Amino acid sequence: MFNPSRDEARRFFFETWRKHRAGVPLEGLERTLIAVLLLHPEYHEMLEQPDRFTDRDWSPESGETNPFLHLSLHLAVEEQVSIDQPTGIRPAIELLAAKRGDIHAAQHEVMDCLGQMLWESQRSGQPPDPHGYLDAVRRRATS
Repeated sequence: MFNPSRDEARRFFFETWRKHRAGVPLEGLERTLIAVLLLHPEYHEMLEQPDRFTDRDWSPESGETNPFLHLSLHLAVEEQVSIDQPTGIRPAIELLAAKRGDIHAAQHEVMDCLGQMLWESQRSGQPPDPHGYLDAVRRRATS
């Protein structure tokens, strides 16, 4: 399993953005990341400044959104859809996207469910509950 450190993950974001801007061919996860980054122009300036932002912390207590966490959750959802894991997540997200008329907005709702599942897992000390996560996405898609 690929489990990069915080710095490795951030370097991947910065390097992928640099390659995109330089017109260097991208491969695999880089292509997926660029598709996500292009949906988030609010992060482009940050991605141009790795020296300034590699070590920065974002505090939820001060109302800040960590852009690396946000983008990583997007990548997680993209991966889940590509392999339909947990089983049934792909059709649930497709249904939610059709209902919202916007795949990006639907992904943000799914990311809320994913974040909630991870938070509950950390709080309880129990493994993540993929069935509860899938049920939460399905509820949003059918409500």
